[in-house]
Amino acid sequence: MSLTRDIEPRRHLGFGGGARIARRPDPVPRQLFNDGNAAFWNPGDIDLSRDEADFAALTPDERRLTCLFVANLISIGESALQDLQPFVTAMASESGRDDETYLTQLVFEEAKHAQAFRAWLDAVGMGDCLPWFTEGGDVRRQNFLEELAWSLYALTDDHSPAAQIRAAVTHHHVVEGCLALACYTAAARICRSRGIFPGLLRIIEHIAADERRHVAWGTFTCRRHVAADDANWAIVLQRTQELLPLATRMIGEMLAPFGPGAPFGVSMQGLMASALSDVGRRLDSVALARGRRPDEIGRDHAPIRLEHEIGREGGRAPGEDDRGTVVALRRQL
Repeated sequence: MSLTRDIEPRRHLGFGGGARIARRPDPVPRQLFNDGNAAFWNPGDIDLSRDEADFAALTPDERRLTCLFVANLISIGESALQDLQPFVTAMASESGRDDETYLTQLVFEEAKHAQAFRAWLDAVGMGDCLPWFTEGGDVRRQNFLEELAWSLYALTDDHSPAAQIRAAVTHHHVVEGCLALACYTAAARICRSRGIFPGLLRIIEHIAADERRHVAWGTFTCRRHVAADDANWAIVLQRTQELLPLATRMIGEMLAPFGPGAPFGVSMQGLMASALSDVGRRLDSVALARGRRPDEIGRDHAPIRLEHEIGREGGRAPGEDDRGTVVALRRQL
C-alpha cells in the first residue's frame, strides 16, 4: 500500500515522516544530510580583510578572470534556488522523505554559496559589477537558461525516473560536478600558489565540500533508478554525452577574451581534464548499480566514498588534454 503525498494546498493527505507505509528509507541521502549538518559554516564568519589588498595588486586581466570565476559560481548557486524546486516537489510526491529533506538542505546551501561569493565581491570593491560578468555568453545562456532550466522544470509535470535522471545528470553531474568544481579547483590552486585571497580560499574549501555532497546525491539518484530498471542506464549515458561538449565550450567561451595566454596559466585543457575524468568515474559508479537490488543501492555509500576520494586527490595534471578524456567517457550499454 502506498501513501500519496499531494503537495497542493489543502490536499495534503499525509505526513511522510510519520507514515508507516510508502516511506523509502535510504541511508545515503540521510547520511548526506547528517554530514551537511556537521559541516555547517557561516559566510559571515570568514575574514575577508586581506583579500581587498590582494585583489588590488593583481593585473587587470587577473582581476577580470578572478571575477569571471566568482560571477559564474554565483550564477550556479542562484539558479539552483529556483530551478531545484521542482526536484524537491518530485521527491515529496514520490514519498522520498530522505531525498526531500536532503534537497531542502542542498537548496539552503546554494543560497549560502551565493551569499558568500557576493560578500567577497563587495569586499574587493566589485559588488556593483556583477552584471558585467554574467550577462554575456551564448554558450553560458544555453547551459543555464535552456538545458539546466529545461531538465529541472520538466519535473514540474513529469516525476518519472527518466526525468529525474536527466535532471540529476544536468545539475549534479555536469553543472556542479564538472563546471563548478573545475572552477573551484582552479581558483583554489591560484590562491595557494600565489599566496593570495585567504578569505576566498576559505570560502572555496567550504563550498567545494558542500558541492561534493550534492554531486554524491546525484550519483545515488542515478544509481537507484538504474538498479530498478536497466534501461535507465542508456538515459544516463545519453544525457551526459549531450552536455559535456557544452560544458567544455562554456569554459572556452569564458577564457576566449584572454587569447592563448590566460592569466595565472589557466587553460581550458587544464580546467576540464580532471573534471571530465571525474565525470567518467561517477558514470562508472552508476554502471556498477546495474543488476543490483534497489534496496542495496539505498544502503551503499559508494557515491559518498567516491567524492571523498576525488576531493583528496585534489585535481588534475596541468595542461592535460581533455579530448582523450571525452572519448573515454563513452561507456558501453
